Amino acid sequence: MRLSNSAKMATEKDVDELFEIKTALYTGNYQQCINECQKLRLSNPDLKTAKDVIMYRAYVAQRKYGVVLDEINSSHPPELQAVKMFADYLSNESKRASIVRDLDQKMSASVDVSNSTFLVMAASIYNHEQNSDAALRALHQSDALECIGLTIQILLKLDRVDLARKELKRMQEIDEDSILTQLAQAWFNLAVGGEKYQDAYYIFQEMADKHNSTPLLLNGQAACYIAQGKFDDAESVLQEAMDKDSNNAETLVNMIVLTQHIGKPPEVSNRYVSQLKDSHRNHPFVRDYLQKESDFDRISRNYSPSVSA
Repeated sequence: MRLSNSAKMATEKDVDELFEIKTALYTGNYQQCINECQKLRLSNPDLKTAKDVIMYRAYVAQRKYGVVLDEINSSHPPELQAVKMFADYLSNESKRASIVRDLDQKMSASVDVSNSTFLVMAASIYNHEQNSDAALRALHQSDALECIGLTIQILLKLDRVDLARKELKRMQEIDEDSILTQLAQAWFNLAVGGEKYQDAYYIFQEMADKHNSTPLLLNGQAACYIAQGKFDDAESVLQEAMDKDSNNAETLVNMIVLTQHIGKPPEVSNRYVSQLKDSHRNHPFVRDYLQKESDFDRISRNYSPSVSA
């Protein structure tokens, strides 16, 4: 059967030229995302900025901030400027306070809510600053799936499962089949627990089978296993994640948790902690760990044995 010209045009219009690279970004397959972005020849030139945003975000996820800072300049569109702002924030700790001040000024003025990339980057910065209120205010302005998905992540972090459920329902009404909606469902299931742990596992596993097994998806599976007490299975998938990226922060955190559960020698856990401190000093787990170390040292000094004359 031959398609009519109008049917062909409708079919072509329905094809998302960015689907593969978006999927690679969202599932954590960053190098494939970059490779495909560089090879992609768009039939619609209007999508070039969106493609570049995806590529540079993959570089940010790989912590290759210099590429982003060197290649994006003041002549680039606002969406790319937003990615550069996030890369600048992550790459230079001494500039973070001034970047946040500038961002506060931008958010207090009139914001282009159609620029969902800016809202996601702004919320990501506020999230790193542990300012959940500001992050949620930024994201609330958009119905873009990624904004809602990040909203769900933050609400779950705040233990507001009730509000996260409403946002997930909103995502499902917009696009139930989107990979972002599926990921949000998996995160939500992990937070709910119980029999939902297995449902979450199946989502991560299906994505890994359909696309590629990445540290992001493997850590999702490991979290499900750990929550169910299936520590041997968790160790297996975390080892696979380590083989793919031995310096992934979430893998290292999950390895630390797992070693405690299965009774590995303290030096094994300490090795992962040292690696995290060296490579991911600003990770929330590390910051919390360092704070507890400092608190312990301070309190223990009050109980040091007195030396009698």
